[in-house]
Amino acid sequence: MNGRLLRVLAGVSVAGAVHAAVNTALLRRPPADPPPVGRQVTVVLPVRDEAEQVAGCLAALLDQRGLERLRVVVVDDGSTDGTADVVRAVHDRRLRLVSAPPPPPGWLGKPHACSVGVDAAAEEGGDDDVLVFVDADVRLFPDAIAAAVAVLDAQRLDLVSPWPRPLAVGAAERLVQPLAPWLWTTTLPLRLAERSARPSLAAANGQFLVVRRSAYLRAGGHAAVRGEVLEDIALLRAVKRAGGRGGPVDGSRLAACRMYEGWPALRDGYAKSLWASVGGTPAGGLAAAAALTAVYVVPPVAALGGSRAGLVGYAAAVAGRVASALSSGSRAWPDALAHPVSVLVLDALVVRSVLGRRRGTLRWRGRTVDARTAGTSATMGR
Repeated sequence: MNGRLLRVLAGVSVAGAVHAAVNTALLRRPPADPPPVGRQVTVVLPVRDEAEQVAGCLAALLDQRGLERLRVVVVDDGSTDGTADVVRAVHDRRLRLVSAPPPPPGWLGKPHACSVGVDAAAEEGGDDDVLVFVDADVRLFPDAIAAAVAVLDAQRLDLVSPWPRPLAVGAAERLVQPLAPWLWTTTLPLRLAERSARPSLAAANGQFLVVRRSAYLRAGGHAAVRGEVLEDIALLRAVKRAGGRGGPVDGSRLAACRMYEGWPALRDGYAKSLWASVGGTPAGGLAAAAALTAVYVVPPVAALGGSRAGLVGYAAAVAGRVASALSSGSRAWPDALAHPVSVLVLDALVVRSVLGRRRGTLRWRGRTVDARTAGTSATMGR
């Protein structure tokens, strides 16, 4: 391979590692002992076929400390596995269960369920309220919401996305699950993105989102992102367009999440949305995957042939992965050493996702996933 090109690729890898280290130092970290929250906090929990997860999630939500006025709205999005029965068995005056009707044309399932949940609590809402969106596979630690609100208030932000600690079991999960926080740690200038009005500078995780109700309404709520596969990032962008500010914060001490259990669930789970998450479009996803391969796979391969530049590029990639692990609470060693393999697995998932998108064969939770026919035969759920 051309030595000059290899040095350029290695240089990009070094720059990414430095950027990841800077972001790790600058990442907003919630206080260990947050002040109590006196205003209304409404948690919206959208669920679809989550009978095995919802009880544990609710127990953690109802055990939150420092919330003087908490309510939890569970939105059952057409579950067929007894999810609603599990929720009904939980007796707590702060808990309310509502059923989401079929999504209207143009809506995907999760944005619609979240919107139904907000509307269900609207009659008691005030502009100073806080809305929290949580997924059923997330387990919040006792001070999670109060600590997230403390960051929201201390930094005068409108939306924060505390990134839960990714739990990974087995080779496939350990290779893939840490890549999401690694991507934004490596590529997104956090403090600039937090204050910037540019929607393109955005990273968020719908597993755990905390937003001011007033900012949510100004942005148009989930109606503004009704057809978005990645409604979490789209919601942050809508908040930015409406004059708000926000972004990811350290959630490793606030929550944990095992997003997908095993390779089949991981493969199919990422296929439904990966085409849009890396590059923004199918073509952009393939281009981004090619760029990641050039920077994080080519230098290690060259290093096997004795290239010093390749070795520098590989070492930088490992260092960047370690920095990301430190900020997200994921496993650093020896997983970071397999980073080139992680990128290759990501490539395969991107290709699968793009092909499924083009063929209209993407499915999740028994539904066909296709934003182009949202609200007809297609809706979206995690």
